[in-house]
Amino acid sequence: MDPLPDYRPRYAGAGRLKEKVALVTGGDSGIGRAVAVLFAREGARLALSYKDERRDAEETRKLVEKEGSTAILLRGDVGDKACCERIVEETVETYGRLDVVIGNAAEQHAREHVEDISEEQLRRTFDTNIFGNFFLVQAALPYLAEGSSIILTTSVTAYRGQDLLLDYASTKGAILSLVRGLASKLADRGIRVNGVAPGPIWTPLIPASFPPEKVETFGQNTPLGRPGQPNEVAPAYLFLACEDGSYMSGQVLHPNGGEPVSS
Repeated sequence: MDPLPDYRPRYAGAGRLKEKVALVTGGDSGIGRAVAVLFAREGARLALSYKDERRDAEETRKLVEKEGSTAILLRGDVGDKACCERIVEETVETYGRLDVVIGNAAEQHAREHVEDISEEQLRRTFDTNIFGNFFLVQAALPYLAEGSSIILTTSVTAYRGQDLLLDYASTKGAILSLVRGLASKLADRGIRVNGVAPGPIWTPLIPASFPPEKVETFGQNTPLGRPGQPNEVAPAYLFLACEDGSYMSGQVLHPNGGEPVSS
């Protein structure tokens, strides 16, 4: 990618996640990588799941270690319930606890026409984006205590749609509903559930998903006139994960370059 996405935290750590353990799905690159590095700077130990991109995952682990923390890498397809159960169990076996769950793994496939979305693609997108988050939460709940935090990645497309990403936007709308329902369901257990709805963020998913002419103008239609960087999104997750966000549940933060969204 040219330019490369910026993952580096932009300020010194303050121990906001000291002694905490965070599991991040899709933690090998993009927003997941930026979240992992920022959480490491704030004192968290990481478990990072990835599907196929071992080299990217190894690079993220190195960045976490540079921050003085540790990360285990967990390969698997989160669309498979058994995978979600395994990565949660391996996290707890390694660290003895689980405090923060970040459901971030996703896939998207741009298609010009509704008829071009195959049944296979539709099922695959829903498996990864919504079923994966549901399975992850189910697997994690037995290990989460009062004060734990669940944060799911939705999208600006959940609020306004996206005609090239109909199936993807549909899953992100489902995640939004999942956040709100879970927040109510888990409130009496002291577990907070929130979401982050990024706008156009410059990650490896963009050139992998869109034709070159779309990539060239990506993010330029936002009020700020540019795409965001992963390290501009990661602080939203940190706020929701740490005590700074202790009175936040059922909410969604919108790092989207200034686009107004309705609830």
